[in-house]
Amino acid sequence: MTCNLLLVDDHSLIRAGVRALVMDLPGYAVIGEANDGSQLLAMVEHLSPDIVLLDLSMKQTGGLEALQQLKKIRPQSKVLILSMHTDPALIMQALESGAHGYLLKDTTATELEHALEALRNNERYLSPAIAHTVINQALTRNQKHPEPADSHNLTARQLEILRLIVRGKSTREIANGLGLSVKTVETHRSQIMKRLQIYDVAGLVLFAVREQIISLDD
Repeated sequence: MTCNLLLVDDHSLIRAGVRALVMDLPGYAVIGEANDGSQLLAMVEHLSPDIVLLDLSMKQTGGLEALQQLKKIRPQSKVLILSMHTDPALIMQALESGAHGYLLKDTTATELEHALEALRNNERYLSPAIAHTVINQALTRNQKHPEPADSHNLTARQLEILRLIVRGKSTREIANGLGLSVKTVETHRSQIMKRLQIYDVAGLVLFAVREQIISLDD
């Protein structure tokens, strides 16, 4: 089944470049383009995209505002932020506002495919290039607002997989790196989230830093 995408960026050349990359990926189709958040919100209800590729900085309605409204009117659409911004506070805000992934605009076609595949499989994706930045932001927040430690009761294998998830690795990359099947990794991932009652990357990062499961030197 084809996965339908909606591109949102106020630069037509950027949209053309992303569209060209997507056209080379089997199983994906661009069904619409918007040049700001307002146009996105007007289009999304009748186009019903599976994934929205959303820029954050636009001249009219910005990406964060559009993201928050989008989650209200069509929560089933996954949102992949495609931005040049590496500010950790902005990245965390986007994730906490409902983005399912964050990718930098200088990404490769391969990484774009990995991100889209993750969202298509109801997973999250965080670009490895900014994983360190997000961990740093989470650590800073934790120092300012310390929380009591929880008992995680994760197995050694689950802790290993959790570290890789927090670093932005996809399920397939984790499976290949650990010599496991994709199905096995998916099972571990589901068990981790169920046990922790955390279902988003931002929450997992905060938990992993707070519990000292991962550090800035990891």
